[in-house]
Amino acid sequence: MKKFGIIVLLITAILQAYSQEVKSNGKQGKEVTDTLLKSSDETSVAVGNDLISVKDSKDAFSLRIGNRGMDILESLEGGHKIKFRNYPDNDDLYDQDDKSDNRERRWRSGRHFRGHWAGIEFGFNNYLTSDNSFTMPSAINYMTLHSGKSHSFNINFAQESFGITRHFGLVTGLGLNWNNYRFENNNNIQTDADGVIIPLDPGSQLERSKLTTLYLTVPLMLEAQIPSDFHRLNIGAGLIGAIKLASHTRMDFKNGDKIKTNDDFSLNLLRYGATARVGFENFHIYATYYLTPLFKEGLGPAGYDLYPFEVGFALTFND
Repeated sequence: MKKFGIIVLLITAILQAYSQEVKSNGKQGKEVTDTLLKSSDETSVAVGNDLISVKDSKDAFSLRIGNRGMDILESLEGGHKIKFRNYPDNDDLYDQDDKSDNRERRWRSGRHFRGHWAGIEFGFNNYLTSDNSFTMPSAINYMTLHSGKSHSFNINFAQESFGITRHFGLVTGLGLNWNNYRFENNNNIQTDADGVIIPLDPGSQLERSKLTTLYLTVPLMLEAQIPSDFHRLNIGAGLIGAIKLASHTRMDFKNGDKIKTNDDFSLNLLRYGATARVGFENFHIYATYYLTPLFKEGLGPAGYDLYPFEVGFALTFND
């Protein structure tokens, strides 16, 4: 009972001193995160870069808070001996000779990394010719898009982050990508008997006409996070792959009639490209350019290859 009273008194005193130090550090912008680690006779709580450790063995009771601690030793005469000690800097929270502790320490250094992929995105999409031009050759003028009304919408519903360090790592996941290609002229598209894209004359005045595609996307990005006070600037770039799930065309006539056609339209089933994003906290600007043509080889309009891209804004939900 006497030992218990001494322990409680000393723990209370040290915790009070430590809490004042944590509050002081918090005012300076220090991030404090608690993590509980347990072993057979020791319980440790990581608070930011500090460690609170309580160890109760047969011969001694040890308490460590940050780089300060004390040992209560059992003497041969049945009494107690109290020994205070200072630990090295908290960069070395675990015994370097213990391989399992080293693995735990390495895990702790990168465990807080969370990438920025899961969320929603809204952007504008278009495509370029093989010579990187927005202007369609005269032979395929019917492929010209209304840039301001050709848009994309993405739902990134799954994310996995692999921290290399606390502020740098790999990000992957899954998403759904809708692209609406709104045609500028009074036409739509179709395929001929060989699957080649050709123009479709609606025979009447159109209110709007578009091609819509739906892809399942998978990114693999490297992301760096630059902390500033309690906020982060995020920069990410990498590859993105996609598989086509559906496609259709739609024509809305000025007389109120509507025609929707579900078809393959000789679109590439698989595509890949480069993607990049930069943002502050959960708001980002992103851009994606696909290195795979929109249509299958040799089946594009008049044999031309068109390379799709999109640029837009993202709101991520990584926290």
